[in-house]
Amino acid sequence: MKIRRCAVLFIEPREDLGIDWTALFSGAGALSASLRWVALAPHLDRETTIDAAQVAALGTIGQTAWIDRQDADGRLGAAMVDSLLALGLLLDDGPAENPARERDTVLRAQHWRPLSAAAHMFSRWDGMEVDKGMHFPSFEELVQAYGTPPPPAIGRGDPDQAIKLPRPASGPLDAQLLQRYTGRNYDPEAVLPLDVLARLLQRTFGAQAERMLAQEAMVFKKTSPSAGGLHPTEAYVLAQRVPGVTPGLYHYHALNHALEPLAALDPAEASELARQFVADQHWFVDAPVMVVMAARVARNFWKYRNHAKAHRALMLDAGHLSQTFYLLATEAGMPGFVTAAVNEKAIERAFGLDPLSDAVVAVCGCGVAGAGQTTLELRYEQ
Repeated sequence: MKIRRCAVLFIEPREDLGIDWTALFSGAGALSASLRWVALAPHLDRETTIDAAQVAALGTIGQTAWIDRQDADGRLGAAMVDSLLALGLLLDDGPAENPARERDTVLRAQHWRPLSAAAHMFSRWDGMEVDKGMHFPSFEELVQAYGTPPPPAIGRGDPDQAIKLPRPASGPLDAQLLQRYTGRNYDPEAVLPLDVLARLLQRTFGAQAERMLAQEAMVFKKTSPSAGGLHPTEAYVLAQRVPGVTPGLYHYHALNHALEPLAALDPAEASELARQFVADQHWFVDAPVMVVMAARVARNFWKYRNHAKAHRALMLDAGHLSQTFYLLATEAGMPGFVTAAVNEKAIERAFGLDPLSDAVVAVCGCGVAGAGQTTLELRYEQ
């Protein structure tokens, strides 16, 4: 049997703080600290505490070439090798089923940059509730809690040498740009007309043109830019109130301009999933439609393999798309929203997504504004 280390592994010396009650009552310093080693391996999707001996052992085995198990036993001891195999940090090539090895194989096949893979996998939420039981804080409350914020604009260089620019001329985009705002007060009864949803999806995520650049290498022309023209972001739809569309989960096909049904839901189930998706940000839950933006990493990393900027390009991709979505929603007379404060793991379970292959980035949505403002909105005022 042969073994090797997992493809991506980071070791963090983590300090856990606590209160030393004995020292506190004796009048000494009350803060205590303990150090432990935490292994961060994206293929495992969990943090693993290991000891210093295991850290040292892992440093002697590479992640690429397979080595004989006997050789490792001779150097490290069979018990040490067994412990690391059991944790999934070392992998074997044996015939038995090995979930850790299979996940490691998936990770290797995607061509992730190691730092990006760790950042992505270990920043995902599950069961998070944002500001549970709280209202959206006002700026006055934020200033009271955190003090004066950094200024909204800064000056650089000699102000006396600054070149004053002419006022911008009016343009056809002004009506959308200046009326665009993030909606946080949606009418819980209003629907999103099917034709509006169709325009939102097609003009934001749909292919406006297609071109074959090489054999079996097709690219799309879309309304937003994308690194390498690859457009890796897929749109997954949670529909709550769209006439003609059963409440449920769908995938939007960018070329066929069609909603592909994944799961039907009753209204209560759809509302509960919406709440989970946006981490209990109740001000978004009543939007009749939510669109999950999930990056198909193999599409981007096919070209940008193990690239330091590839993951950043995925984030930019979702940013471009969300602004286009906002402007189209504004054109339709509705406020939109986008949030990265989402429970990625709940979204992955709902749509059947693999986080190593389909990276959930953010959720956007829109709907008819409610009659009042119970949650802060920064609407444009002329």
